[in-house]
Amino acid sequence: MTKILIVEDDPLMSRMYQKIFKFEGFDVDFAADGEEGLDKIRSTKPTLILLDIMMPKINGLEVLTKIKQDPETKAIPVIMLTNLAGTQDAEAALTKGAVKYIIKSENEPKQVVNMVKEILAGYTRNEVPKS
Repeated sequence: MTKILIVEDDPLMSRMYQKIFKFEGFDVDFAADGEEGLDKIRSTKPTLILLDIMMPKINGLEVLTKIKQDPETKAIPVIMLTNLAGTQDAEAALTKGAVKYIIKSENEPKQVVNMVKEILAGYTRNEVPKS
């Protein structure tokens, strides 16, 4: 089963995304801050990570950097899911290895799920063994 890890410090947002991803058939886990997120990423190796930027302890961009520097986790696709609409933050995240930058207030949760499905479909297609 596809495992999604949501790293989000807002409990309301976290629960909302957990519910919609579970409804869509995903296995969902969550972390309330960057430090807990890194621990769960290393221990559970999720299929995809939804990562907020503004969080306590370690912010999302620092978490992203650590994920992409670790040979064990660098291949996991990371989507930045944030309320920061600045192009500077988006460019920084994409440069550091995020596959997408989604602004929460501009996308319905269902749209986010659809974007995740498209990204996962692309990764799955690329992993099809050659005959």
